[in-house]
Amino acid sequence: MKVTATELPGVLIVEPRVFGDARGFFLETFQVERYRAAGIDLPFVQDNHSRSTRGVLRGLHFQRRRPQGKLVSVSRGAIYDVAADIDPASPTFGRCVGVELSDANHRQLWIPPGYAHGFCVLSAVADTHYKCTDFYCPDDEGGVIWNDPQLDIPWPLGQPLLSDKDRALPSLAGLLQAHGR
Repeated sequence: MKVTATELPGVLIVEPRVFGDARGFFLETFQVERYRAAGIDLPFVQDNHSRSTRGVLRGLHFQRRRPQGKLVSVSRGAIYDVAADIDPASPTFGRCVGVELSDANHRQLWIPPGYAHGFCVLSAVADTHYKCTDFYCPDDEGGVIWNDPQLDIPWPLGQPLLSDKDRALPSLAGLLQAHGR
């Protein structure tokens, strides 16, 4: 397993070892001892699976009081996956990391608790999986608008397909102002 640190503290790109031959391939998508040795040592309590079509953008989402760490992977298709530092006390506040995750490259992105997360779909269809370190709490969720100029995320698409909820998310400045920061 290859693990690459990113410019955001704790955010890691994980490339599991893939064993392939003419029949197909095999890989471990999670193994507690190896992932713990790589610095991913929080317990996972919930697994999520979403299916989306080309151009869909989900995010940027986070939970305020019960932040979730997420280990994100793709079993079909390709996405551009993003972690954004939204903590004003952090030295990397306002910075983002984006990486393509696909069924071809088998990469995973580890996003520790406290970051905002989002992705857009690059293929006709994508099945995205994320292991979470806390339960989803609808009354605790927050978000930042996908095209916030302060975050300046280099999304590889023009106008994405958004949910009404994601279309109405505040800017990072608006989020901080609403919370008295």
